[in-house]
Amino acid sequence: MSNSLFKISGGYIYDPTNGIDGQVKDLWIENGKVVHPPADPFAQPARTLNASGLVVMPGGIDMHCHIAGPKVNTARKMRPEEKRKADPVSRTAITHSGTMGSVPSTFATGYKYAGLGYTTAFDAAVPPLTARHAHEEFQDTPCIDKGFYVLMGNNHYVMKSIKDQDPQRLQAFVGWLLGAAKGYAAKLVNPGGVEVWKHHAAGNVNGLDEPVDYFDVTPRQIVGSMSRSIDALGLPHPVHIHCNQLGMPGNWRTTLATMEALEGRGHITHIQFHSYGGGDEDEETFCSRVQPLADYVNSHNNLTVDVGQVMFGETTSMTGDGPLGYYLHNVYGGKWFSADTEMESGCGIAPIKYRNKSLVHAWQWAIGLEWYLLVNDPWRVVMSTDHPNGGSFLAYPQIIRLLMDRTYRQDILKTVHPAVRAGSVLADLQREYTLNEIAIITRAGPAKILGLQNKGHLGPGADADITIYTPHENKETMFELPRYVIKSGRVIVEEGEIRENLIGKTLHVGPDYDRDIEDDISQWFEDYYSIRFRNYPVSDDYLHDHEQVACIVSDEAGIPELTDGPAS
Repeated sequence: MSNSLFKISGGYIYDPTNGIDGQVKDLWIENGKVVHPPADPFAQPARTLNASGLVVMPGGIDMHCHIAGPKVNTARKMRPEEKRKADPVSRTAITHSGTMGSVPSTFATGYKYAGLGYTTAFDAAVPPLTARHAHEEFQDTPCIDKGFYVLMGNNHYVMKSIKDQDPQRLQAFVGWLLGAAKGYAAKLVNPGGVEVWKHHAAGNVNGLDEPVDYFDVTPRQIVGSMSRSIDALGLPHPVHIHCNQLGMPGNWRTTLATMEALEGRGHITHIQFHSYGGGDEDEETFCSRVQPLADYVNSHNNLTVDVGQVMFGETTSMTGDGPLGYYLHNVYGGKWFSADTEMESGCGIAPIKYRNKSLVHAWQWAIGLEWYLLVNDPWRVVMSTDHPNGGSFLAYPQIIRLLMDRTYRQDILKTVHPAVRAGSVLADLQREYTLNEIAIITRAGPAKILGLQNKGHLGPGADADITIYTPHENKETMFELPRYVIKSGRVIVEEGEIRENLIGKTLHVGPDYDRDIEDDISQWFEDYYSIRFRNYPVSDDYLHDHEQVACIVSDEAGIPELTDGPAS
Protein backbone atom coordinates (compact mmCIF):
# COMPACT_ATOMS: atom_id res chain seq x y z
CA MET A 1 0.00 0.00 0.00
CA SER A 2 1.36 3.45 -0.94
CA ASN A 3 2.11 5.93 1.83
CA SER A 4 -0.37 8.85 1.69
CA LEU A 5 0.57 10.45 5.02
CA PHE A 6 1.04 14.23 4.91
CA LYS A 7 2.63 16.01 7.88
CA ILE A 8 2.44 19.73 8.69
CA SER A 9 5.17 20.25 11.23
CA GLY A 10 5.90 22.81 13.90
CA GLY A 11 3.21 25.45 13.26
CA TYR A 12 1.42 27.61 15.81
CA ILE A 13 -1.97 25.88 15.87
CA TYR A 14 -5.19 27.86 16.46
CA ASP A 15 -8.01 25.33 16.88
CA PRO A 16 -10.58 26.82 19.29
CA THR A 17 -12.95 23.84 19.04
CA ASN A 18 -10.29 21.63 20.59
CA GLY A 19 -9.00 24.26 23.03
CA ILE A 20 -5.70 24.86 21.20
CA ASP A 21 -4.64 28.51 21.31
CA GLY A 22 -1.32 29.02 19.54
CA GLN A 23 0.53 25.91 20.73
CA VAL A 24 3.27 24.48 18.52
CA LYS A 25 2.05 21.12 17.25
CA ASP A 26 2.25 18.80 14.26
CA LEU A 27 -0.75 17.89 12.11
CA TRP A 28 -1.09 14.57 10.27
CA ILE A 29 -3.32 14.12 7.23
CA GLU A 30 -4.41 11.02 5.37
CA ASN A 31 -6.99 10.59 2.61
CA GLY A 32 -8.22 14.16 2.96
CA LYS A 33 -8.80 13.96 6.73
CA VAL A 34 -6.87 15.02 9.83
CA VAL A 35 -5.71 11.85 11.63
CA HIS A 36 -3.99 10.85 14.85
CA PRO A 37 -0.19 10.74 14.69
CA PRO A 38 1.07 7.31 13.58
CA ALA A 39 1.47 4.76 16.36
CA ASP A 40 4.98 4.08 15.06
CA PRO A 41 7.13 7.03 16.23
CA PHE A 42 9.56 6.36 13.35
CA ALA A 43 6.88 6.45 10.64
CA GLN A 44 7.83 8.74 7.77
CA PRO A 45 5.21 10.77 5.87
CA ALA A 46 5.14 10.85 2.10
CA ARG A 47 5.27 14.64 2.33
CA THR A 48 6.21 17.12 5.06
CA LEU A 49 5.35 20.82 5.03
CA ASN A 50 7.51 22.83 7.43
CA ALA A 51 5.21 25.35 9.18
CA SER A 52 7.75 26.53 11.77
CA GLY A 53 6.98 30.11 12.76
CA LEU A 54 3.70 30.11 10.80
CA VAL A 55 0.10 30.33 12.02
CA VAL A 56 -2.09 27.31 11.23
CA MET A 57 -5.91 27.53 11.30
CA PRO A 58 -8.81 25.54 9.85
CA GLY A 59 -10.04 26.74 6.46
CA GLY A 60 -12.38 29.73 6.62
CA ILE A 61 -16.16 29.32 6.41
CA ASP A 62 -18.41 32.03 4.97
CA MET A 63 -21.84 31.10 6.29
CA HIS A 64 -23.75 33.91 4.56
CA CYS A 65 -22.95 35.18 1.06
CA HIS A 66 -24.50 35.37 -2.41
CA ILE A 67 -22.43 33.48 -4.98
CA ALA A 68 -24.78 31.32 -7.08
CA GLY A 69 -28.21 31.12 -8.66
CA PRO A 70 -30.34 33.36 -10.91
CA LYS A 71 -30.11 36.55 -8.83
CA VAL A 72 -26.29 36.42 -8.84
CA ASN A 73 -26.21 35.68 -12.55
CA THR A 74 -28.55 38.63 -13.20
CA ALA A 75 -26.39 40.93 -11.05
CA ARG A 76 -23.32 39.96 -13.09
CA LYS A 77 -25.11 40.97 -16.28
CA MET A 78 -26.31 44.24 -14.71
CA ARG A 79 -22.76 45.48 -13.99
CA PRO A 80 -20.75 45.42 -17.26
CA GLU A 81 -19.11 48.69 -16.23
CA GLU A 82 -17.54 46.89 -13.26
CA LYS A 83 -16.27 44.07 -15.44
CA ARG A 84 -14.49 46.59 -17.67
CA LYS A 85 -12.75 48.26 -14.71
CA ALA A 86 -11.83 45.27 -12.54
CA ASP A 87 -8.67 43.25 -13.05
CA PRO A 88 -9.66 39.86 -14.47
CA VAL A 89 -8.50 36.45 -13.25
CA SER A 90 -6.11 35.22 -15.91
CA ARG A 91 -6.25 31.83 -17.52
CA THR A 92 -3.26 29.60 -16.72
CA ALA A 93 -2.40 25.95 -17.27
CA ILE A 94 -4.37 25.26 -14.06
CA THR A 95 -7.02 27.99 -13.78
CA HIS A 96 -9.81 29.27 -15.99
CA SER A 97 -10.22 32.97 -16.68
CA GLY A 98 -12.81 34.92 -14.70
CA THR A 99 -14.19 38.41 -14.25
CA MET A 100 -14.14 40.45 -11.04
CA GLY A 101 -16.14 43.39 -9.72
CA SER A 102 -18.57 43.25 -6.79
CA VAL A 103 -20.16 40.10 -8.28
CA PRO A 104 -17.29 37.93 -9.55
CA SER A 105 -17.78 35.12 -12.04
CA THR A 106 -18.04 31.55 -10.78
CA PHE A 107 -14.37 30.78 -11.43
CA ALA A 108 -13.13 34.04 -9.91
CA THR A 109 -15.33 33.49 -6.83
CA GLY A 110 -13.78 30.11 -6.09
CA TYR A 111 -10.21 31.22 -6.73
CA LYS A 112 -10.52 34.40 -4.66
CA TYR A 113 -12.14 32.62 -1.68
CA ALA A 114 -9.35 30.04 -1.74
CA GLY A 115 -6.78 32.82 -2.07
CA LEU A 116 -8.04 34.27 1.24
CA GLY A 117 -7.88 30.91 2.99
CA TYR A 118 -11.62 30.19 2.80
CA THR A 119 -12.58 26.63 1.87
CA THR A 120 -16.38 26.60 2.42
CA ALA A 121 -19.16 29.09 1.56
CA PHE A 122 -22.97 29.05 1.72
CA ASP A 123 -25.24 31.01 -0.61
CA ALA A 124 -27.92 32.50 1.57
CA ALA A 125 -31.03 32.79 -0.62
CA VAL A 126 -32.07 30.37 -3.34
CA PRO A 127 -35.71 29.85 -4.41
CA PRO A 128 -36.31 26.09 -4.58
CA LEU A 129 -37.74 26.48 -8.08
CA THR A 130 -34.28 27.63 -9.25
CA ALA A 131 -32.22 25.21 -7.15
CA ARG A 132 -31.06 23.35 -10.25
CA HIS A 133 -29.47 26.55 -11.58
CA ALA A 134 -27.63 27.13 -8.28
CA HIS A 135 -26.25 23.57 -8.34
CA GLU A 136 -25.03 24.10 -11.90
CA GLU A 137 -23.16 27.23 -10.82
CA PHE A 138 -21.71 25.36 -7.83
CA GLN A 139 -20.27 22.81 -10.23
CA ASP A 140 -18.60 25.76 -12.00
CA THR A 141 -17.17 27.24 -8.74
CA PRO A 142 -13.76 25.72 -7.94
CA CYS A 143 -11.71 25.22 -4.79
CA ILE A 144 -14.44 25.44 -2.13
CA ASP A 145 -17.19 23.30 -0.64
CA LYS A 146 -20.58 25.00 -0.82
CA GLY A 147 -24.27 24.78 -0.02
CA PHE A 148 -27.31 27.03 -0.01
CA TYR A 149 -30.30 28.03 2.10
CA VAL A 150 -33.78 27.56 0.65
CA LEU A 151 -36.17 30.54 0.66
CA MET A 152 -39.38 29.68 2.56
CA GLY A 153 -40.63 32.79 4.36
CA ASN A 154 -43.07 33.76 1.57
CA ASN A 155 -43.84 30.30 0.20
CA HIS A 156 -47.57 29.93 -0.42
CA TYR A 157 -47.75 26.33 0.82
CA VAL A 158 -45.91 27.32 4.02
CA MET A 159 -48.32 30.18 4.73
CA LYS A 160 -51.37 28.08 3.90
CA SER A 161 -50.23 25.36 6.33
CA ILE A 162 -49.76 27.99 9.05
CA LYS A 163 -53.17 29.54 8.33
CA ASP A 164 -54.78 26.08 8.53
CA GLN A 165 -53.03 25.48 11.88
CA ASP A 166 -51.50 22.27 10.57
CA PRO A 167 -47.98 22.01 12.07
CA GLN A 168 -47.51 18.39 10.95
CA ARG A 169 -48.13 19.33 7.33
CA LEU A 170 -45.79 22.33 7.64
CA GLN A 171 -43.02 20.20 9.12
CA ALA A 172 -43.39 17.56 6.43
CA PHE A 173 -43.38 20.18 3.66
CA VAL A 174 -40.22 21.86 5.01
CA GLY A 175 -38.49 18.47 5.10
CA TRP A 176 -39.66 17.60 1.59
CA LEU A 177 -38.69 21.01 0.17
CA LEU A 178 -35.14 20.89 1.56
CA GLY A 179 -34.65 17.38 0.20
CA ALA A 180 -36.15 18.29 -3.18
CA ALA A 181 -33.89 21.35 -3.60
CA LYS A 182 -30.83 19.62 -2.11
CA GLY A 183 -30.54 22.63 0.17
CA TYR A 184 -28.84 22.95 3.54
CA ALA A 185 -31.12 25.15 5.67
CA ALA A 186 -34.41 27.06 5.72
CA LYS A 187 -34.23 30.80 5.07
CA LEU A 188 -36.85 33.43 5.93
CA VAL A 189 -36.51 36.76 4.10
CA ASN A 190 -38.84 39.56 5.22
CA PRO A 191 -41.38 36.86 6.15
CA GLY A 192 -44.75 37.73 4.62
CA GLY A 193 -43.52 41.13 3.42
CA VAL A 194 -42.34 39.97 0.01
CA GLU A 195 -45.74 38.44 -0.69
CA VAL A 196 -47.44 41.73 0.23
CA TRP A 197 -45.05 43.52 -2.14
CA LYS A 198 -46.03 41.17 -4.95
CA HIS A 199 -49.73 41.92 -4.37
CA HIS A 200 -49.49 45.71 -3.91
CA ALA A 201 -47.28 48.26 -5.65
CA ALA A 202 -44.69 49.46 -3.10
CA GLY A 203 -46.34 47.27 -0.43
CA ASN A 204 -44.68 45.64 2.58
CA VAL A 205 -45.46 44.64 6.14
CA ASN A 206 -44.62 47.24 8.76
CA GLY A 207 -44.17 44.97 11.73
CA LEU A 208 -44.41 41.45 13.09
CA ASP A 209 -48.18 41.53 13.64
CA GLU A 210 -49.40 42.96 10.35
CA PRO A 211 -51.33 40.27 8.43
CA VAL A 212 -50.36 39.06 4.98
CA ASP A 213 -53.25 39.54 2.55
CA TYR A 214 -55.23 36.46 1.51
CA PHE A 215 -53.19 34.10 3.71
CA ASP A 216 -54.27 35.82 6.93
CA VAL A 217 -51.01 35.01 8.73
CA THR A 218 -48.50 37.37 10.34
CA PRO A 219 -44.70 37.46 10.23
CA ARG A 220 -44.71 36.51 13.92
CA GLN A 221 -46.64 33.34 13.12
CA ILE A 222 -44.29 32.50 10.23
CA VAL A 223 -41.19 32.92 12.41
CA GLY A 224 -42.57 30.92 15.34
CA SER A 225 -44.06 28.11 13.25
CA MET A 226 -40.96 27.71 11.09
CA SER A 227 -38.57 27.68 14.05
CA ARG A 228 -40.62 24.92 15.70
CA SER A 229 -40.74 22.88 12.49
CA ILE A 230 -37.01 23.15 11.90
CA ASP A 231 -36.13 22.16 15.45
CA ALA A 232 -38.51 19.20 15.18
CA LEU A 233 -36.82 18.05 11.96
CA GLY A 234 -33.45 18.11 13.73
CA LEU A 235 -31.79 20.20 11.03
CA PRO A 236 -28.12 20.94 11.69
CA HIS A 237 -28.70 24.71 11.30
CA PRO A 238 -31.63 26.57 12.90
CA VAL A 239 -34.02 28.88 11.07
CA HIS A 240 -31.96 31.54 9.25
CA ILE A 241 -33.80 34.88 9.45
CA HIS A 242 -33.55 38.07 7.41
CA CYS A 243 -35.90 40.17 9.56
CA ASN A 244 -38.68 42.43 8.36
CA GLN A 245 -38.01 46.14 7.81
CA LEU A 246 -34.39 45.72 6.73
CA GLY A 247 -32.63 49.08 6.40
CA MET A 248 -35.51 51.14 7.81
CA PRO A 249 -34.97 53.71 10.59
CA GLY A 250 -36.32 52.33 13.86
CA ASN A 251 -36.22 48.71 12.70
CA TRP A 252 -34.42 47.55 15.85
CA ARG A 253 -37.80 47.12 17.52
CA THR A 254 -38.90 44.67 14.82
CA THR A 255 -35.59 42.82 15.20
CA LEU A 256 -36.06 42.53 18.97
CA ALA A 257 -39.62 41.33 18.47
CA THR A 258 -38.35 38.69 16.01
CA MET A 259 -35.82 37.42 18.54
CA GLU A 260 -38.58 37.20 21.13
CA ALA A 261 -40.89 35.39 18.70
CA LEU A 262 -38.46 32.50 18.27
CA GLU A 263 -39.60 29.40 20.12
CA GLY A 264 -36.36 27.48 19.58
CA ARG A 265 -32.96 28.17 18.13
CA GLY A 266 -32.54 30.97 15.62
CA HIS A 267 -29.87 32.71 13.58
CA ILE A 268 -30.40 36.39 12.73
CA THR A 269 -28.44 37.25 9.63
CA HIS A 270 -26.71 40.49 8.56
CA ILE A 271 -27.78 41.91 11.92
CA GLN A 272 -26.11 45.26 11.14
CA PHE A 273 -28.91 46.07 8.67
CA HIS A 274 -31.53 45.45 11.38
CA SER A 275 -30.13 47.55 14.25
CA TYR A 276 -31.20 51.10 13.42
CA GLY A 277 -32.81 53.72 15.58
CA GLY A 278 -34.60 56.84 14.38
CA GLY A 279 -37.74 57.56 12.43
CA ASP A 280 -40.08 58.36 15.34
CA GLU A 281 -40.82 61.10 17.85
CA ASP A 282 -38.50 59.65 20.50
CA GLU A 283 -35.57 59.23 18.15
CA GLU A 284 -35.90 61.19 14.94
CA THR A 285 -32.31 60.90 13.72
CA PHE A 286 -30.89 57.71 12.20
CA CYS A 287 -28.59 56.10 14.78
CA SER A 288 -27.33 52.87 16.34
CA ARG A 289 -29.44 50.67 18.59
CA VAL A 290 -26.98 47.82 18.87
CA GLN A 291 -26.69 47.93 22.64
CA PRO A 292 -30.20 46.69 23.59
CA LEU A 293 -30.11 44.04 20.87
CA ALA A 294 -26.63 42.84 21.86
CA ASP A 295 -27.78 42.72 25.48
CA TYR A 296 -30.63 40.45 24.42
CA VAL A 297 -28.30 38.18 22.43
CA ASN A 298 -25.85 38.07 25.34
CA SER A 299 -28.60 36.84 27.64
CA HIS A 300 -30.25 34.31 25.28
CA ASN A 301 -28.08 31.37 24.29
CA ASN A 302 -30.54 30.12 21.67
CA LEU A 303 -29.57 33.04 19.39
CA THR A 304 -26.64 33.55 17.01
CA VAL A 305 -25.93 36.33 14.51
CA ASP A 306 -23.72 37.17 11.58
CA VAL A 307 -22.88 40.83 11.10
CA GLY A 308 -23.22 41.95 7.46
CA GLN A 309 -20.47 44.52 7.85
CA VAL A 310 -20.68 47.53 5.52
CA MET A 311 -17.39 48.59 3.95
CA PHE A 312 -16.95 51.88 2.10
CA GLY A 313 -16.92 51.68 -1.67
CA GLU A 314 -19.05 50.56 -4.60
CA THR A 315 -20.94 47.27 -4.57
CA THR A 316 -24.18 45.61 -5.67
CA SER A 317 -27.19 44.97 -3.45
CA MET A 318 -28.95 41.69 -4.22
CA THR A 319 -31.62 40.23 -2.02
CA GLY A 320 -34.66 37.99 -1.85
CA ASP A 321 -36.35 41.05 -0.30
CA GLY A 322 -38.13 42.52 -3.34
CA PRO A 323 -39.47 45.65 -1.62
CA LEU A 324 -35.99 46.45 -0.29
CA GLY A 325 -34.59 46.42 -3.83
CA TYR A 326 -37.29 48.87 -4.90
CA TYR A 327 -36.57 51.11 -1.89
CA LEU A 328 -32.85 51.21 -2.69
CA HIS A 329 -33.64 52.07 -6.30
CA ASN A 330 -35.74 55.02 -5.15
CA VAL A 331 -32.92 56.21 -2.86
CA TYR A 332 -30.01 55.83 -5.28
CA GLY A 333 -31.65 55.89 -8.69
CA GLY A 334 -30.02 54.19 -11.63
CA LYS A 335 -30.47 50.51 -12.44
CA TRP A 336 -32.97 48.26 -10.73
CA PHE A 337 -34.11 44.67 -11.20
CA SER A 338 -37.06 42.94 -9.56
CA ALA A 339 -38.30 39.37 -10.02
CA ASP A 340 -41.20 37.25 -8.80
CA THR A 341 -40.55 33.53 -8.36
CA GLU A 342 -43.99 31.94 -8.60
CA MET A 343 -45.49 30.71 -5.33
CA GLU A 344 -42.17 31.10 -3.53
CA SER A 345 -40.25 34.37 -3.29
CA GLY A 346 -39.06 37.57 -4.93
CA CYS A 347 -35.79 39.32 -5.71
CA GLY A 348 -34.37 42.83 -5.91
CA ILE A 349 -31.01 44.00 -7.31
CA ALA A 350 -29.56 47.52 -7.38
CA PRO A 351 -26.04 49.05 -7.48
CA ILE A 352 -25.00 50.95 -4.36
CA LYS A 353 -22.03 53.00 -3.19
CA TYR A 354 -21.18 53.42 0.50
CA ARG A 355 -19.47 56.73 1.34
CA ASN A 356 -17.66 57.46 4.59
CA LYS A 357 -18.98 61.04 4.67
CA SER A 358 -22.60 59.91 4.39
CA LEU A 359 -24.34 59.93 7.79
CA VAL A 360 -26.28 56.75 7.09
CA HIS A 361 -23.37 54.85 5.54
CA ALA A 362 -20.98 55.83 8.32
CA TRP A 363 -23.51 54.63 10.88
CA GLN A 364 -23.83 51.33 9.03
CA TRP A 365 -20.06 50.85 9.14
CA ALA A 366 -19.91 51.70 12.85
CA ILE A 367 -22.94 49.57 13.76
CA GLY A 368 -21.34 46.46 12.29
CA LEU A 369 -18.20 46.94 14.35
CA GLU A 370 -20.28 47.61 17.47
CA TRP A 371 -21.87 44.17 17.02
CA TYR A 372 -18.51 42.40 16.91
CA LEU A 373 -17.31 44.25 19.99
CA LEU A 374 -20.49 44.17 22.12
CA VAL A 375 -21.39 40.47 21.80
CA ASN A 376 -19.54 38.91 24.69
CA ASP A 377 -19.26 35.38 23.32
CA PRO A 378 -17.41 35.17 19.97
CA TRP A 379 -18.96 31.73 19.39
CA ARG A 380 -22.28 33.45 18.69
CA VAL A 381 -21.23 36.21 16.28
CA VAL A 382 -19.90 35.43 12.79
CA MET A 383 -17.93 37.52 10.31
CA SER A 384 -19.85 38.41 7.15
CA THR A 385 -20.34 41.29 4.74
CA ASP A 386 -23.48 39.69 3.33
CA HIS A 387 -21.35 39.57 0.17
CA PRO A 388 -21.81 41.62 -1.92
CA ASN A 389 -24.52 43.63 -0.10
CA GLY A 390 -22.35 45.27 2.56
CA GLY A 391 -19.14 44.77 0.60
CA SER A 392 -17.07 42.03 -0.97
CA PHE A 393 -15.81 39.02 0.95
CA LEU A 394 -12.40 40.31 -0.15
CA ALA A 395 -12.77 42.88 2.66
CA TYR A 396 -12.47 40.24 5.40
CA PRO A 397 -8.75 40.93 6.03
CA GLN A 398 -9.49 44.62 6.60
CA ILE A 399 -12.33 43.77 9.00
CA ILE A 400 -9.94 41.50 10.92
CA ARG A 401 -7.50 44.41 11.25
CA LEU A 402 -10.31 46.67 12.49
CA LEU A 403 -11.14 44.13 15.19
CA MET A 404 -7.56 43.34 16.23
CA ASP A 405 -6.07 46.85 16.07
CA ARG A 406 -7.87 49.44 18.22
CA THR A 407 -5.57 52.27 17.01
CA TYR A 408 -6.36 51.53 13.36
CA ARG A 409 -10.07 51.40 14.18
CA GLN A 410 -9.89 54.80 15.87
CA ASP A 411 -7.99 56.25 12.91
CA ILE A 412 -10.70 55.14 10.47
CA LEU A 413 -13.40 56.42 12.84
CA LYS A 414 -11.83 59.88 12.61
CA THR A 415 -12.49 59.93 8.83
CA VAL A 416 -16.26 59.29 8.90
CA HIS A 417 -19.23 61.64 9.32
CA PRO A 418 -18.73 63.75 12.49
CA ALA A 419 -22.16 62.87 13.91
CA VAL A 420 -21.16 59.20 13.92
CA ARG A 421 -17.83 59.99 15.59
CA ALA A 422 -19.73 61.80 18.32
CA GLY A 423 -22.59 59.32 18.73
CA SER A 424 -21.10 55.85 18.29
CA VAL A 425 -19.78 53.90 21.27
CA LEU A 426 -16.88 52.76 19.07
CA ALA A 427 -14.62 55.48 20.42
CA ASP A 428 -15.02 54.05 23.92
CA LEU A 429 -14.67 50.35 23.07
CA GLN A 430 -11.18 49.15 23.99
CA ARG A 431 -11.66 45.49 23.07
CA GLU A 432 -9.22 43.94 20.61
CA TYR A 433 -9.79 40.49 19.16
CA THR A 434 -7.12 37.82 19.59
CA LEU A 435 -6.03 35.39 16.87
CA ASN A 436 -7.98 32.70 18.69
CA GLU A 437 -11.15 34.82 18.58
CA ILE A 438 -10.62 35.51 14.87
CA ALA A 439 -10.39 31.75 14.35
CA ILE A 440 -13.73 31.43 16.18
CA ILE A 441 -15.73 34.03 14.23
CA THR A 442 -14.37 32.94 10.83
CA ARG A 443 -14.04 29.18 11.30
CA ALA A 444 -14.96 27.34 14.49
CA GLY A 445 -18.08 29.39 15.26
CA PRO A 446 -19.77 29.16 11.85
CA ALA A 447 -18.97 25.43 11.68
CA LYS A 448 -20.66 24.90 15.05
CA ILE A 449 -23.67 27.08 14.21
CA LEU A 450 -24.08 25.21 10.91
CA GLY A 451 -23.70 21.80 12.56
CA LEU A 452 -20.67 20.91 10.43
CA GLN A 453 -18.91 18.41 12.66
CA ASN A 454 -16.03 17.82 10.23
CA LYS A 455 -15.21 21.46 9.55
CA GLY A 456 -13.87 24.44 11.47
CA HIS A 457 -11.44 22.40 13.58
CA LEU A 458 -8.21 20.40 13.26
CA GLY A 459 -8.96 17.36 15.40
CA PRO A 460 -8.87 13.76 14.10
CA GLY A 461 -11.71 13.16 11.66
CA ALA A 462 -11.90 16.79 10.49
CA ASP A 463 -11.79 17.58 6.79
CA ALA A 464 -8.19 18.55 6.05
CA ASP A 465 -9.14 22.11 5.06
CA ILE A 466 -6.29 24.18 6.47
CA THR A 467 -4.92 27.70 6.03
CA ILE A 468 -1.36 28.65 6.96
CA TYR A 469 -0.47 32.31 7.44
CA THR A 470 2.81 34.19 7.84
CA PRO A 471 2.57 36.31 11.03
CA HIS A 472 2.66 40.04 10.46
CA GLU A 473 2.15 43.08 12.68
CA ASN A 474 -0.40 44.39 10.16
CA LYS A 475 -3.16 41.79 10.41
CA GLU A 476 -4.71 42.90 7.11
CA THR A 477 -1.44 42.02 5.38
CA MET A 478 -1.29 38.70 7.24
CA PHE A 479 -4.81 37.55 6.34
CA GLU A 480 -5.03 38.79 2.75
CA LEU A 481 -2.25 36.48 1.49
CA PRO A 482 -1.97 33.04 3.15
CA ARG A 483 1.29 31.16 2.70
CA TYR A 484 -0.53 27.89 1.99
CA VAL A 485 -4.15 26.79 1.61
CA ILE A 486 -4.89 23.07 1.86
CA LYS A 487 -8.23 21.66 0.68
CA SER A 488 -9.12 18.03 1.42
CA GLY A 489 -5.47 17.37 2.17
CA ARG A 490 -4.16 18.86 -1.09
CA VAL A 491 -2.19 22.10 -1.39
CA ILE A 492 -4.31 24.25 -3.68
CA VAL A 493 -2.78 27.69 -2.99
CA GLU A 494 0.83 28.58 -2.33
CA GLU A 495 1.80 32.23 -1.79
CA GLY A 496 -1.19 33.49 -3.74
CA GLU A 497 -0.83 31.11 -6.68
CA ILE A 498 -3.40 28.42 -7.45
CA ARG A 499 -1.53 25.09 -7.54
CA GLU A 500 -4.45 22.75 -8.06
CA ASN A 501 -7.95 23.32 -9.42
CA LEU A 502 -10.54 21.12 -7.74
CA ILE A 503 -14.30 21.62 -7.48
CA GLY A 504 -15.18 20.67 -3.91
CA LYS A 505 -18.38 19.18 -2.49
CA THR A 506 -21.96 20.37 -2.32
CA LEU A 507 -23.28 20.09 1.25
CA HIS A 508 -27.00 19.44 1.76
CA VAL A 509 -29.50 17.78 4.08
CA GLY A 510 -32.08 15.05 3.53
CA PRO A 511 -34.49 15.22 6.47
CA ASP A 512 -37.00 12.50 7.28
CA TYR A 513 -40.60 13.59 6.80
CA ASP A 514 -44.08 12.08 6.48
CA ARG A 515 -44.11 10.77 2.89
CA ASP A 516 -47.91 10.83 2.81
CA ILE A 517 -47.70 14.58 2.20
CA GLU A 518 -46.43 14.05 -1.35
CA ASP A 519 -49.93 13.38 -2.72
CA ASP A 520 -51.09 16.75 -1.40
CA ILE A 521 -47.98 18.54 -2.73
CA SER A 522 -48.42 16.88 -6.12
CA GLN A 523 -51.99 18.16 -6.36
CA TRP A 524 -50.80 21.62 -5.28
CA PHE A 525 -48.33 21.64 -8.20
CA GLU A 526 -51.00 20.52 -10.65
CA ASP A 527 -53.32 23.31 -9.47
CA TYR A 528 -50.91 26.23 -9.20
CA TYR A 529 -47.38 25.69 -10.58
CA SER A 530 -46.15 26.08 -14.15
CA ILE A 531 -43.84 23.07 -13.60
CA ARG A 532 -44.87 19.47 -13.02
CA PHE A 533 -44.32 17.97 -9.58
CA ARG A 534 -42.08 15.19 -10.90
CA ASN A 535 -39.75 17.69 -12.64
CA TYR A 536 -39.23 19.85 -9.54
CA PRO A 537 -36.86 17.87 -7.25
CA VAL A 538 -33.11 17.76 -7.88
CA SER A 539 -31.90 14.15 -7.95
CA ASP A 540 -28.66 12.93 -6.34
CA ASP A 541 -27.14 12.04 -9.70
CA TYR A 542 -27.55 15.65 -10.85
CA LEU A 543 -24.91 16.77 -8.34
CA HIS A 544 -21.19 16.60 -9.11
CA ASP A 545 -19.80 15.57 -5.70
CA HIS A 546 -21.96 15.94 -2.64
CA GLU A 547 -22.29 15.11 1.03
CA GLN A 548 -25.54 14.76 2.96
CA VAL A 549 -25.12 16.22 6.44
CA ALA A 550 -26.99 14.32 9.14
CA CYS A 551 -30.04 15.64 10.97
CA ILE A 552 -30.38 14.85 14.66
CA VAL A 553 -33.86 14.60 16.16
CA SER A 554 -33.80 14.74 19.97
CA ASP A 555 -36.48 13.36 22.27
CA GLU A 556 -35.33 15.63 25.07
CA ALA A 557 -37.56 18.50 26.11
CA GLY A 558 -36.44 22.10 26.08
CA ILE A 559 -34.82 24.54 23.68
CA PRO A 560 -31.38 23.64 22.31
CA GLU A 561 -28.73 26.16 23.24
CA LEU A 562 -25.35 27.14 21.87
CA THR A 563 -23.18 27.04 24.96
CA ASP A 564 -20.11 29.19 25.44
CA GLY A 565 -16.70 27.87 24.51
CA PRO A 566 -15.52 24.85 22.56
CA ALA A 567 -17.98 22.38 21.13
CA SER A 568 -18.32 19.15 23.02
